[in-house]
Amino acid sequence: MKAYVFPGQGAQFTGMGKDLYENSPLAKELFEKANEILGFRITDIMFSGTAEELKETKVTQPAVFLHSVILAKTLEDFEPEMVAGHSLGEFSALVANGVLSFEDGLKLVSQRALAMQKACEITPSTMAAVLGLADNIVVEVCATIDGIVVAANYNCPGQLVISGETSAVEKACDAMKAAGAKRALVLPVGGAFHSPMMEPAREQLAAAIEATTFSNPICPVYQNVTASAVSSPEEIRKNLIIQLTAPVKWTQSVQQMIADGATSFTEVGPGKVLSGLIGKIDKEAVTANA
Repeated sequence: MKAYVFPGQGAQFTGMGKDLYENSPLAKELFEKANEILGFRITDIMFSGTAEELKETKVTQPAVFLHSVILAKTLEDFEPEMVAGHSLGEFSALVANGVLSFEDGLKLVSQRALAMQKACEITPSTMAAVLGLADNIVVEVCATIDGIVVAANYNCPGQLVISGETSAVEKACDAMKAAGAKRALVLPVGGAFHSPMMEPAREQLAAAIEATTFSNPICPVYQNVTASAVSSPEEIRKNLIIQLTAPVKWTQSVQQMIADGATSFTEVGPGKVLSGLIGKIDKEAVTANA
């Protein structure tokens, strides 16, 4: 079975999507439609902006989403039998499998980015990568720290991202190293994504998601929150709302897709981050980039 996977924030690079825009009339039309919907020329920033401009959450999220979705729409043999996306990538996956329209997906991603940006400004918060510790140890260490710090991204065995209040994350990093982590490194991110710190953003996005039409998918989506195949539009909607404050179960999702018969994984979007993680989750996995 063919699985298609969609990257999240952090995969962006200057020049992303330019070749699509120049070589495909459909891609050009969709990029221009996106400029209209967003009210600014995101294509200018994507194709020739600085890394700094591209790193702004309100730009990054729609940019990665657009690259993934437009690339999927221009692929000749795009017939997914299962899809998944990492964090923001779940929105790309939902447009690719027919649950959300291109326009609705982009509007939700834009609202998500702005809501997250706003939540980041309320309390100083951050994320950190923990390398070389078992997942359960990371969770146990987080539970011993004063303040808010939780496991946020289960990326692959031995690579977990924690998220929370800045002081709690810094304390947790010291405790992780003491527990035997190879590295525990604070990341240059805007705030504590996939943690309780995102509650204000979740509330704001919930209203927008509730007001959006969700259709039946052409194939199951393995959602971050459940790490299992979901086909009910109502269930997909509910999980998408929970996603902002819940951990991204990427390791578990990929393992479940393989258990359910995935024979190949194609990464659709900028970069090769997910292909690398999938190779670490299962050394036998066949990966490719669209």
